[in-house]
Amino acid sequence: KETYLPRMAQGKLIGAFGLTEPNHGSDPAGMETRAKYDSSSKEYILNGSKTWITNSPIADVLIVWAKCEDGKVRGFIVDRAQSVKGLSTPKIEGKFSLRASTTGMILMDDLHVPEANLLPNVEGFRGPFGCLNNARYGIAWGAMGAAEACLQIARQYTLDRKQFKRPLAANQLIQKKFADAQTDIALGLQACLQVGRLKDRKLHTPEMISLIKRNNSGKALDIARNMRDVLGGNGISDEYHVIRHSMNLEAVNTYEGTHDIHALILGRAITGIPAFAN
Repeated sequence: KETYLPRMAQGKLIGAFGLTEPNHGSDPAGMETRAKYDSSSKEYILNGSKTWITNSPIADVLIVWAKCEDGKVRGFIVDRAQSVKGLSTPKIEGKFSLRASTTGMILMDDLHVPEANLLPNVEGFRGPFGCLNNARYGIAWGAMGAAEACLQIARQYTLDRKQFKRPLAANQLIQKKFADAQTDIALGLQACLQVGRLKDRKLHTPEMISLIKRNNSGKALDIARNMRDVLGGNGISDEYHVIRHSMNLEAVNTYEGTHDIHALILGRAITGIPAFAN
């Protein structure tokens, strides 16, 4: 923490979090990245690949999760200043969503990591899932922010634009879309606030976070699509930004647990039966 966090907080170091793999997205337990300990050099040797990793092409410090020889998942601090040989972080090109975010892979071929860079006091998926739950909580708030922006843009547009000698906002169908959007936003924000209060008291559960991440991401995407429709042809122009939010929310609805995976998490909590696999 003393080595990295102050400089990361100042923006002097960029970090990345490597869990997802090419063959294991929603099924992290099947990860293929391996870490083998070399007692002579007191280093771990990492082999494997991660993909869809935010910041990986530009990151100075990467947290990589790998299975050790005992089968337990452990986290490793990969410092690009220490570990260069055997590390590659190519950028993923051609994205239509989250285009301002640098996304890439982490490719490791006999990558040597000092023993001291093994994350202490955590093994198994408790570590990465703890990080994911915090991220999912923030996503639930952020999705509502994007939805609010789309609603505000569409509201102003329909007040300014006239068709058939009256503002578009006078149309009953337009007003219903606004009412539905405002309702979903209000309920989504109240849910975030309540879970946040429970989180502060350490009374929240992972299922609560799955519920708000799934609900708010899905509702925000629906709102963005409806507000784009309200703007008509102008809805696909970057002048109004609604299409940008709509395209970004497609990714938000998928990352940090897809819409369907969170449904299965909730289904397991409701029925006591996991539907992920046999």
